[in-house]
Amino acid sequence: MAITKIHPIKKTLSYAIDYITDDKKTDKKILVSSFNCNPISAHKQFEARREQFDTKGTVLARHLIQSFLPGETDAETAHRIGQELCENVLGNEYEYVLATHVDKDHIHNHIIFNNVNFVTGKCYQSNKRSYHQIRYQSDELCKENKLSVIDKYYESYKRKYKTRGKSWYENEMANKGKSWKSKLQFDIERMIKQSKDWEDFLKKMTNLGYEIKHGKHIAFRYKDKKRFTRAKTIGENYVEDQLKERIKENRKLSIHPVKKRVGNIVDLKNNKKVQANKGYEYWARKHNLKTMADSIIAIRELGINSKQELENYIQKSADERQKSLDKIQEIESKMDKLSETMEQVETIRNHREHYKYHKAHPDDENFLREYSAELKLYTVASKAIMETYDAVPKSKDILSQLDELQEKKNTFMQEYSKSNDLFAELIQHKKNYESYMDKEVER
Repeated sequence: MAITKIHPIKKTLSYAIDYITDDKKTDKKILVSSFNCNPISAHKQFEARREQFDTKGTVLARHLIQSFLPGETDAETAHRIGQELCENVLGNEYEYVLATHVDKDHIHNHIIFNNVNFVTGKCYQSNKRSYHQIRYQSDELCKENKLSVIDKYYESYKRKYKTRGKSWYENEMANKGKSWKSKLQFDIERMIKQSKDWEDFLKKMTNLGYEIKHGKHIAFRYKDKKRFTRAKTIGENYVEDQLKERIKENRKLSIHPVKKRVGNIVDLKNNKKVQANKGYEYWARKHNLKTMADSIIAIRELGINSKQELENYIQKSADERQKSLDKIQEIESKMDKLSETMEQVETIRNHREHYKYHKAHPDDENFLREYSAELKLYTVASKAIMETYDAVPKSKDILSQLDELQEKKNTFMQEYSKSNDLFAELIQHKKNYESYMDKEVER
């Protein structure tokens, strides 16, 4: 599997060439080659070419990187593929230096080529079209050399769903049906309820530890994350216009100011501070009266008129919460199965050429000895797929199903969050009722 990247060099061209041709990285420069230039003086030759055509642009050269899957190819093959890639992409019209690095677990090629075409004098046009041409040529060379190529849908799947392990948030909330992927949604929902306008919402999200990036799509990055997450990836209800509209609607529906957290009744009998301080006791009694009044008003607004009705409502809230949790867990189970299928499809795709060769040359003992592990992986993955599917599913379709399930999960997460908040409030109201009515009234 070869991964390609390209970026411009506008300064320190000499340093860049020295870096890619370093002895330690290139097996003492054995894995260095060039075209129409000498690696030692290439930077001066690049500059001379610019002067020849009176080039005015700021880009001196282009740096192309081609990385291979660990253990999939040897250095000599990688270097040859790099040379062929240069021929196919640059057409013998650009000076270049090619170096194959073997100092890391994955072999990779560095190609620095002049930004000026020495035949036409024109600058290389680096854009999506030219990059896709590089990708196409690299993939074709990989196929010719029995190497795997990139599946863009699998790459997208890895970015969205595949993680190396659970974060603190996922570990903390796994049993409650929340994962770190839903943390952003969870925090957005909370702040929408508490915000008076858009600016207030942004301020509150910032105070929670989020960095906010504005642009075509608003994106958030939590303080312990490396990348920004576009809010729209949670669902269409989280694009910027919808968020603003929801904040406005929330304010219209709010007859009272932002709802405060349910308070606790202070235990007047066993609280040492109450016993030692008359002023604090006076405050505590007033606090208890107000807190109890708030609890009574809240449960009356829910249509609850007795302790038994409160108990019934709590049970109903607990049942609703459990239903949402069950749905979340059911969806997560389906997503886990689809993720497993995606990995099996990727394994089949990566080793299909090995399997085809083995079927065509079953007596090639050297091949069997070298690729026995790959053939075993292919066989196991194929067997697993055929137990569920009539044919190997497309990674595009699997990713689409995962995205649909994620949207459903986000919806149920929102329901669970609301049910959980209501349940916690009802429990606190019950505690306040029992603490105040059963104890304080007796005094």
